[in-house]
Amino acid sequence: MKKCNLTLLISVIIISIFGVLMIYSASYIWAEYKYGNALKYVKNQGLFLIVGIILMMIISKIDYKIYLKKSNLILISCLILLILVLIPGIGTVRNGSRSWFGIGSFGIQPSEFTKLGLMIFVSKYLACNDKTTKTFKGILPILGLLLLIFGLIMLQPDFGTGTIIVMSIVGLLFIGGVDFKYFIRLGIVGVIGVVGLILAAPYRLSRILSFLNPWSDPLGSGFQIIQSLYAIGPGGLFGFGIGNSRQKHFFLPEPQTDFIFSIISEELGFLGCLIIITLFVIICYNGFKISRNCNDLFGKYLAFGIIFQIAFQACLNLMVVVGLIPVTGYAKKWEKITKVVEDLINKGKNTILF
Repeated sequence: MKKCNLTLLISVIIISIFGVLMIYSASYIWAEYKYGNALKYVKNQGLFLIVGIILMMIISKIDYKIYLKKSNLILISCLILLILVLIPGIGTVRNGSRSWFGIGSFGIQPSEFTKLGLMIFVSKYLACNDKTTKTFKGILPILGLLLLIFGLIMLQPDFGTGTIIVMSIVGLLFIGGVDFKYFIRLGIVGVIGVVGLILAAPYRLSRILSFLNPWSDPLGSGFQIIQSLYAIGPGGLFGFGIGNSRQKHFFLPEPQTDFIFSIISEELGFLGCLIIITLFVIICYNGFKISRNCNDLFGKYLAFGIIFQIAFQACLNLMVVVGLIPVTGYAKKWEKITKVVEDLINKGKNTILF
């Protein structure tokens, strides 16, 4: 009988339920405006939580070594989905990126499946080629595959997801014993690539400049991070209380998704943020412990890769919302907010903003 890490399980359930609660608090204003249903987002998330728990129970009964045998098929399926989502009429555009399959407000991103599919494949490759992967020639197939997947994701474009996938695989290669000098070379190539991406899409340069000084363009590229800081700053130690955020009243774009941590900080203050971060630390610690205690290389690499990806993505999001790194993606946030305000004024609902 498989052992269950109760600390990990309880932490995941607590943070998931808390997430549903905060999604309602952060989204009901926007959901009421856009859909006429304040419960729109929380219903969706609640459904996904129930489905997720059911899938967790089912998948926990499956021997993870099956993924080792089916890793090639899983990876090929992910690549096909990444290609299909780029085809107009099959993939849908949301927030400027053609990265979704879906109908109406329901959707899935093939890049999310790719995060796991690529992790499974690379874990198998490292486990089966433990000696050859110590050389640059040995990791070339992984680097080529990683470049292909990153290129497909950038065609959507989704720089944030691409960065998470690249850094997760780099972390896995590092723990797999690849010589550190190769990472220095990869870092140089990465810097050149980022410069190229900036030259190819000038809006990315405006994102970087707004990160350095968001108040240089407060109604444009700096708008989102400024509104995030306006949410985080006043929260203090205990916050304004659940449901009492000001910035979710059409000031902060995407308060129920990318910038929900800002709303948590505003409503629950420093203590609320500390609880969330502590839960993430507990989850990551127990995940790394599972990796360390696993008896075979594939299991070690897979457990480490999954938990490292979760940890990196969480840190990346926290750094974005507090202004430590630039906001990724391209969306005319200020124009979107302006339209909302104008619509509310025209409908005589401008008092909701105050």
